[in-house]
Amino acid sequence: MLQLFGAERSIHFTRRLRNVPLGCCSRTCSGGPNKRKPLDSAYKPALVEAAHRDVVSRSVTCGGGSKRFSMLLPPPNVTGELHLGHALTCAIQDVMMRWKRKQGYEGLWIPGMDHAGIATQVVVEKRLRKESGVGRHDLGRERFLEEIWKWREEKGRSIEGDLRGLGSSMDWDREYFTMDEQQSRAVREAFVRLFEAGLIYRDNSLVNWSCSLESAISDIEVENVEIDGPTPVEVPGYNRKITFGEMVDVAYKVQGSSQEIIISTTRPETLLGDVAVAVNPNDGRYEHLRGTTSMLWHPIRKEEIPLVFDESVDAEFGTGAVKITPAHDRYDFELAKRHRLPLVEVIDCKGRILDGFGHFTDLPRYEARAKMMDYLTNVSLLRGVKPHSMVLPVCSRSKDVIEFLLRPQWFVRCQAMANKAVEAVKSGQLQIIPDHFEREWFRWLENCHDWCISRQLWWGHQIPAFEIKANGKTSWIAATSLDEARQKAKSSLKSENFEITQDPDVLDTWFSSSLLPFSTLGWPTNQSRFYPLDLMETGHDILFFWVARMVMLGQQLTNQLPFPKILLHGIVCDEYGRKMSKSLGNVIKPDQVIRGISLDDLNREAQLSHAQGVLSASELKKSLAGQRRMFPKGIPECGTDALRFTLCSANVKNHFINFNVQECHTNKLFFNKIWQATRYTAGCVEKFGAGGKGELRTEDRDRLTEMDRWIVSRLGNTIETFEQALESYNFHLATAAWKTFFYSNFCDVYLETTKVHMIPGSASKAANHCQILQHCLSLGLHYMEVFTPFLVAELRPHLPAPNPASFDPTAWIDAQLESEVAELLEICQSVRTAKAESVRPPIVRKHDPVLHLLSKSTRLTELLRRQQADNVVGQLTLCNGVVLHESEDRFEEHRFTVSSAASHVCSFGIVTNLERGGERMVASGQESGNSKKLVKLESELDRLLAAVGNEGYRKSASEAVQKKHSERIKQLQLQIQDMRKIVI
Repeated sequence: MLQLFGAERSIHFTRRLRNVPLGCCSRTCSGGPNKRKPLDSAYKPALVEAAHRDVVSRSVTCGGGSKRFSMLLPPPNVTGELHLGHALTCAIQDVMMRWKRKQGYEGLWIPGMDHAGIATQVVVEKRLRKESGVGRHDLGRERFLEEIWKWREEKGRSIEGDLRGLGSSMDWDREYFTMDEQQSRAVREAFVRLFEAGLIYRDNSLVNWSCSLESAISDIEVENVEIDGPTPVEVPGYNRKITFGEMVDVAYKVQGSSQEIIISTTRPETLLGDVAVAVNPNDGRYEHLRGTTSMLWHPIRKEEIPLVFDESVDAEFGTGAVKITPAHDRYDFELAKRHRLPLVEVIDCKGRILDGFGHFTDLPRYEARAKMMDYLTNVSLLRGVKPHSMVLPVCSRSKDVIEFLLRPQWFVRCQAMANKAVEAVKSGQLQIIPDHFEREWFRWLENCHDWCISRQLWWGHQIPAFEIKANGKTSWIAATSLDEARQKAKSSLKSENFEITQDPDVLDTWFSSSLLPFSTLGWPTNQSRFYPLDLMETGHDILFFWVARMVMLGQQLTNQLPFPKILLHGIVCDEYGRKMSKSLGNVIKPDQVIRGISLDDLNREAQLSHAQGVLSASELKKSLAGQRRMFPKGIPECGTDALRFTLCSANVKNHFINFNVQECHTNKLFFNKIWQATRYTAGCVEKFGAGGKGELRTEDRDRLTEMDRWIVSRLGNTIETFEQALESYNFHLATAAWKTFFYSNFCDVYLETTKVHMIPGSASKAANHCQILQHCLSLGLHYMEVFTPFLVAELRPHLPAPNPASFDPTAWIDAQLESEVAELLEICQSVRTAKAESVRPPIVRKHDPVLHLLSKSTRLTELLRRQQADNVVGQLTLCNGVVLHESEDRFEEHRFTVSSAASHVCSFGIVTNLERGGERMVASGQESGNSKKLVKLESELDRLLAAVGNEGYRKSASEAVQKKHSERIKQLQLQIQDMRKIVI
């Protein structure tokens, strides 16, 4: 029997520990150059961030070495404040940039903002209407643009402040705005080059059209809303809701007979523009009409339209006959081209019926719908109305229902450029991470449509195309300025008699942003050595609208890929996996998480958004209700580092990333744990100094305890995991590794074991512990800094300067030692479980019980014996003494002759017993608890034996699974054997 640690020494240490001084902080006090103000008693992120914000957000240049690393921040729109998606992007990119700089790379991280044509124009006009009751047409183009520039200045300053507040170490002297002079020059040059290469052309074609904006919009700005049966929907410009989700059956009479063909439509107002009815040539119902010139009678235009046969028609849908309205439907537009059908436009750019349609003329489109239903009823052509599920295209900016209108627009021919982008991925020149997006890349680009790049807006890059009128003819030229356009016109026409006018439309925002990888680095006048970029990191939702277009135009205009790697992150959702939206009231802003906010203040912010015209009355109501459900107690203060760490703790490659505020707050508490560990370390160093001669060397190994060597081994393993995780962009594995190290290994285990020797009588061991404490904190925080720059900036001055180059993790990793300590910690956990399950009254002194251990393994006995001097088990279990029994008889004799608080069987050949002096054993309660454990173990054994005895199991279960189950059965049998002795 070995007495490892006694009660008197433990109590003596506890008393002495109270006198150990705590650490200091970086903010100096008046006590002289070597005196520093003590660290606060707890980590307070607001104070820490205020002290270090300017330094943390500053980029650090490593000089002009051969290794370079460059990135571009996907520019936030100047439409408002940053959201969690921006925070995620900044966190990921900042982690990568800080890590590369630590590796000796010369880094360049370019910040900037996007003018966001439609979004900004809409939000500014909403505010003007709400505050002044005027729209852009009331002000005129020039004055309205002045209002937008004011907005840009106001919001731009706010967004830059928020980006800096996130600790983003960007190169702020390189900051751009997509409408500054450098970007405008690049946009004009790109347009001209593409035009002259025949890749930009002007054509009348169908586009997504927002009638309230009076502009074409891109596919990404169209929300497809699923409608299941008749559903009233609010549409801008109407004082009543419009019902969608109904299928209307209408009869077309066949000329020269009594027959009729029934067609179905969800948009009866577009009957005005029908130019044909189409059926499948293999549809037997219409076989008798083939081979003849079958004409149908248009009941409104009072003219004949043809019946055409086309294999694209789905004969199984409805009657198999479809109306063809090519001026307002993409499918119909393509079919009309194949059959050379005319185009009849019905709806104008404001959503009203065009001239020439009798009493329907000038009616708003949905008033025309109602009038059309009355008309069809009156002329006996309405054959029924039934519920119908459909997808309603809605403008995400204006909430208007999209129309497909024929408009003269500018287009980019994409297929040839898209083919090059496909080949870049197939050849391995361009890598997409995660790689499952490659399939989407190929699917989209191999069938790439031409890109409509013109917008009928006032805010944006005015298209550098000029209309030339001469001799009754019109032509178009592209030029970077009016003077250059005139010179080109003179040269082309050999005359000065012409009119020249620049197109008033502006370019799609995505056109200017697709040039950013090279336009921000000096193109077209010069090209930086940082081009191409090394990594493009952004959300997967804009893979095609932005990333693919950057690749296409980069290859076309610079003859090389703009970057070799694409890293795509998921969409940030709430903790339940729902997308964040105003209607759910679950939108969380980064600033709210960083500083915290009460429910009342959340409500006030929503009400302010309503007052500014951002939220409608119905959206406000839903938002307030959602906030009450999601955040009944508001959002607690978490700090910037906790926000960054939490965002990176998710697998960013997942399609969706759930954000939990409580998890973020837990990470703040984790940082407080590191804070307290630093205070403890600094105080111990002040009292005992640090062992060794400076940095930790491999030759120091012999003077260290097993626990010293164990924590340094764990540090080495953690560093290796961290480096591998960052190289593969698995940030969640890196954060998990450091959380395990600092929380579970360093603070909860190693630091606790050092307290045994932090007494004058153990000064030498105390000094060695201090060196290890400093080493682990200094080096660990060096790597943690990529996630938590503010925390590290505050704690770093109290620790030796880290020198990662001098520490070889592999030289310190000891797998066998880690395995042995893991078993030791399992024993400690088993003891703590036994204490918690004890039916005894609460322990008055936390070190009260004496722990008795029986080891049935020579190896474990030796492991426990080696801990005699350092009392690891006693310290980690808070026991007043630890007694190791090497004889089962002596252990049993002792267990039945002393007052026991709890007995427990570990799963690896250890039996524990807790002795409480001066108390009588309450056998019935303890035996009841152990009896329940025995029943549970026996039940598990029975289930396993039944499973492995099944014939199907032996055929289907893998060898590894069978081996695992076999080992578990043996383990259970041993546990049951030992437990029965206790229960009996």
